Amino acid sequence: MAPKTPHDRPLPAARERILLAAHDLFYRDGIRATGIDRVIADAGVTKVTFYRHFPSKNDLVEAFLEYRHGLWMAWFAAALERQGAVGRPGVAALVPALGAWFRNGGYRGCAFLNTVVELGDVLPGAGEIARRHKKQMTALIASLLPPSAHRLGDAQAIALAVDGAILRAQMDASPTLALKGLKRVVQAITAGP
Repeated sequence: MAPKTPHDRPLPAARERILLAAHDLFYRDGIRATGIDRVIADAGVTKVTFYRHFPSKNDLVEAFLEYRHGLWMAWFAAALERQGAVGRPGVAALVPALGAWFRNGGYRGCAFLNTVVELGDVLPGAGEIARRHKKQMTALIASLLPPSAHRLGDAQAIALAVDGAILRAQMDASPTLALKGLKRVVQAITAGP
């Protein structure tokens, strides 16, 4: 029988606890600043259990990025849908959806951009996951745009502006300037010739 949490729910399996702890710590504090011992302590597992699931920190970093990708893409699609449901069809839903994320108290930018900046070429698998994430984000943005010969190019330009807004919102005390700038860029790109 699985141990119970204070709310009488089963405790997640060890691998999931490790991944959840790493997710929170890596996103909040950074990958290099977070040691394996801290992840082990926060997950409530032994070193043997940790290394059985993740033979190295690099394996954990890649698992964290895969996990974050799934979470973030599901959130992004749902946030765009929610914004579209309140009268902002298509790409107009983008800025309010991102605004909700930027204003979240735990916001610390994009885990994928942060990882690439922090690790550089040290962990090529992390870079590949980050590129795949950005490609799928761009595809989702493209799906918001009307069909045209320049749809993918417009989506790539908007995705580039989104990345800039993510960084700006991370640096400023308020996301207001980032969101205003992103809105102007999106409007300029989608205004047509």
